Amino acid sequence: MPEIALKNSVIEQANPANDIAAGHNGGPPLEDAHRPEWGDGGIGNYFYWKAAHRRAWHNSAPGIVAFRIQKAERLGLTYEEYTLEILERGRHLQIEDVERIAQIKQARAARAANNRG
Repeated sequence: MPEIALKNSVIEQANPANDIAAGHNGGPPLEDAHRPEWGDGGIGNYFYWKAAHRRAWHNSAPGIVAFRIQKAERLGLTYEEYTLEILERGRHLQIEDVERIAQIKQARAARAANNRG
């Protein structure tokens, strides 16, 4: 048995390209292999936020979606912009909300410019 261990160590020393530490299987590093879906920080409220996002964006009734699309088109916004305004501010935009609608359109133009350049 000691002869086998001696032969293996001689083979490892004979191969100059072998920079792997003894006992290592030569596989990829474990640190880079997996990143959790919530990122590098702690888990915190990740699953609560994920469930809230799903409820807000994926479970709307078809009638509500149709109403929001109509209202958004009338105001010159996208469905996402109009719905996000409802979720963030807690109110539906009206035609009188000219300043807020202009701000949303300016933000859209800025995002488009950043994506192009």
